This record gives sequence, structure tokens and C-alpha cells, in this order.
Amino acid sequence: MGHSRILPGPPAVRDHLIARMRDRKISLDDLNRLRLWIETRPIVPEGLWYKDFGSFKLCGEGALPKTFLLEGQIAKGRKL
Repeated sequence: MGHSRILPGPPAVRDHLIARMRDRKISLDDLNRLRLWIETRPIVPEGLWYKDFGSFKLCGEGALPKTFLLEGQIAKGRKL
């Protein structure tokens, strides 16, 4: 299985992420932790994956982040 780096994604995906961020009330501190992690240019698997930040999870598929989940929600894919 290949790996890739996270990409910003198309506008529809970015709009979805922004909407989920607002719906799930992800704090500025949480977003800063996410930003710092993305700045490391993490390598992610080609399939489903998620990164647990404690108060939320970022879920993606391949190079594209897809959605945010709240603490306690079950994510699919490989835990990073």
C-alpha cells in the first residue's frame, strides 16, 4: 500500500471541512494543534485513516482530509 502527504483538496471538500469544524465547535486551540501537525507534512496511507487529537479526530482517505469527528465518535481506517 502506498503513502502520500496531505493535500488541501478541492473546494467542495474544504467547504465540507469548514462546515464540520463549525458544527462540531472545534476550538481555536484544537485548530492550532491541527495546523502544527499539518505543517509537519505528515505521510498518510492511501486508504482510510484518522488522526486523534483528543478532543476531535481528523478523518481522511489518501491525501485528502474528509471530515472531523468529536471525541467518542468512532473513526474508520488506520490510526496515525
